Amino acid sequence: MTATKRPSTTKYSEDQPANNVDDEEEYSEDEPDEPILEDTHHFFFHLFTGYKIDHFNSYTNFTNWMHRPVDAAALGVFRMLYGMAMCIDIAEERGGSQMDTRYGEPRLCHFPLFSGITAFSLPVMGCVYLVMWLGAIGIMLGYRFRLSCLAYIVPYWYIYLLDKPAWNNHSYLFGLVGTMLLFSDANRYCSLDKYLQPNMSDTVPYWNYFLIKFQFFVLYFYAGLKKLTAEWLSGYAMANLSEHWVFTPFRILLSGKMIDLLVVHWFTAFFDFTIAILMTWEITRLLVTPIMIAFHLMNSRLFVIGMFPWVCLAEVPLFFGFSWPPKLDSILKSLKYFVNLITDDIAKVVQQRNAEENYENQINASADVTTASTESTNSNSNHQDTKIGTIGAKVRTALILFYCALQLFLPYSHFITKGYNNWTGLYGYSWNMMVHSYDTSITVVKLVDNASGEVHYLDPYAFTQYDRWTKHADMAYQYAKCIESNLLEDYARDPKASPLTSTNFSLYMEVWCSMNGRAHQRVYDTSVDLLKAEWSPFKQTSWTLPLLSELDYLRPKLKAMESDVLAWSNYTDVIFIADFPGMTLDNQLSEDLTNVTLTILAGNVRYKSDDEDQDYFLTAGKSFVLSSGETHHITTIGQNPSAYFFTYTNKTMIAEASRGGQNANQKSPPLLLPVWSEFENRVKNYKVFLQHMANCLLYLLYDVPIPMEVRERN
Repeated sequence: MTATKRPSTTKYSEDQPANNVDDEEEYSEDEPDEPILEDTHHFFFHLFTGYKIDHFNSYTNFTNWMHRPVDAAALGVFRMLYGMAMCIDIAEERGGSQMDTRYGEPRLCHFPLFSGITAFSLPVMGCVYLVMWLGAIGIMLGYRFRLSCLAYIVPYWYIYLLDKPAWNNHSYLFGLVGTMLLFSDANRYCSLDKYLQPNMSDTVPYWNYFLIKFQFFVLYFYAGLKKLTAEWLSGYAMANLSEHWVFTPFRILLSGKMIDLLVVHWFTAFFDFTIAILMTWEITRLLVTPIMIAFHLMNSRLFVIGMFPWVCLAEVPLFFGFSWPPKLDSILKSLKYFVNLITDDIAKVVQQRNAEENYENQINASADVTTASTESTNSNSNHQDTKIGTIGAKVRTALILFYCALQLFLPYSHFITKGYNNWTGLYGYSWNMMVHSYDTSITVVKLVDNASGEVHYLDPYAFTQYDRWTKHADMAYQYAKCIESNLLEDYARDPKASPLTSTNFSLYMEVWCSMNGRAHQRVYDTSVDLLKAEWSPFKQTSWTLPLLSELDYLRPKLKAMESDVLAWSNYTDVIFIADFPGMTLDNQLSEDLTNVTLTILAGNVRYKSDDEDQDYFLTAGKSFVLSSGETHHITTIGQNPSAYFFTYTNKTMIAEASRGGQNANQKSPPLLLPVWSEFENRVKNYKVFLQHMANCLLYLLYDVPIPMEVRERN
């Protein structure tokens, strides 16, 4: 290349393609500063990102970079591990082992994302699971890869979209990875397809790696962004995790409270925010890999989150290049050879090695001849294929960029889908897993017969096995409509057997919940008939009550008071309540509770008991002793919300302790690392899952009755 004088940009000679940025350039001697400065920029960009800046200079360069061939080995290993994890996941988090209780009751309510999605009958659902299971096995083995991916992801997304209460961030991560694998060539290494088609290429376009690594980058980075809030950094979201055995090494230097704050909250936020960047940067990759592995192993012990930690561990090797599996194989062969030198006759080993080398040389020579012949045959069409592929490659790159932009946008798209927002303002596709914790204390479903005026109370979980509807308006609305449909069906079948006197009835829900250590408060407006309520995915739900954040200043006090009350005895407890102005808490005290005291923390309330005609007005700091078994009504008066709490002693626990002696409440300590018991449970779940699929097939083929298990209700 001839040096060319230019004012500001690099100029290539006419016979040199402009996108060949890896070749060195020579510059004119009278312009030494600018190339040095440009090379400096290139150096630091490559140092801090691991990539060359020339790859991003133009759309053409970026397209060529995304489509360059790389070794398929690392991607093939990830494919196998992902497929194996999904085979296990189907029997567990996808509900394969609970198939009969999930889909065997026709009246059971489901919560689909789109109203047109409905559950099939149990025998058909068994076939759906069978197809998904075969697809996961096909992905793991790399057999008929495209068909296997389709067989897996189509049933997966159907089951996933059928029930929103089952959603977790890692659940849609699994679906996204499976969808990306569908468009990849991950079957080009260590697969049955490769075994059956030896001429299949050993390389894949780089975008096969890029998409999966980008998806995990977003997972970690956005999870870190969600945690960089006062709510998380104050240490309220995950309480008392420090008591778990995995934090034993930290107890040498830190107290339990400091472990909860510094390790569980602060370090986790820093880890999620930076780990993807540090794993991408080659200088820090080896340093943070043990931390990343330890983090996911700890999560697998702390939380019941299925295959999520193991899938994350499966993608860690993707950051270590493309051809590490063959290199690892070479290392193992070298170790085997070294062992043979020690244990076997040296001459025999050398002779065997020479024979292997001669055979490999013959194979390589034959392959070279075949390659040369192929290149000679296709030399005339290569130029044309490149031109055709360039257009397709650019379109494909545009689609990849669109997908990436969509992944960056969706976690912050909740200003559009307002109807799905809850107290946190985030729901659904948000990557905010484990950011908030909830404690639901009261759940009431009240049915009012408008014709007779009678009031009936339903079992809140009569038609569902989920409880997430208690905190999300869209699911509460769906549940109310499902209950209405079941009750109307009962009335139409036999009006005399129905508790209703007509089809004119109303349904109200009263749910009290605490988020991140706050006082318990109402989630929904109890005066709104949900059968006549309005709900839209694009409008804020009017009958969802806001979080009483103006009382957040009490949270440190609540924490201290709870610790104080629990220290009184093993049988004392406390519950904190916050309520809106003008609303009344109707509560009946159980006979099992004694020494019940009501104390006002903030605001003004009016107390009324059914046993007395007199009303009592209580202000902040006042206490009132309550009688066991009484029904009382506490109304918040004034313009401000109220906050109060009940302390009590549980007589039932005292009686049980008295009857059973001092060891009545003592339990055998849990196993520190119950790996074997977990393995046994997984095997048990898998056996049940396989039995369910077999029962469904036998029913469809031979009308063999399906044995049903009774669903446990709360």
